[in-house]
Amino acid sequence: MRTAILINAPAIILIHNHPSGDPKPSQQDFHFTEQIKQAAKMFSIYVLDHVVIGYERLIELSEIKPC
Repeated sequence: MRTAILINAPAIILIHNHPSGDPKPSQQDFHFTEQIKQAAKMFSIYVLDHVVIGYERLIELSEIKPC
């Protein structure tokens, strides 16, 4: 977030990996995404997506709904 603020980024994409190799997002991933979206909103930064990378595939949280 600090870098996005410093470079005056209008939007960001969050990306992280799951070392287990399974990119299925956890409830914690969805919760974290919402927290970051709220923080980013205070700086007029839009969160475009949150991508979870696993072994040979990835999942975009914007494409699915939390359970």
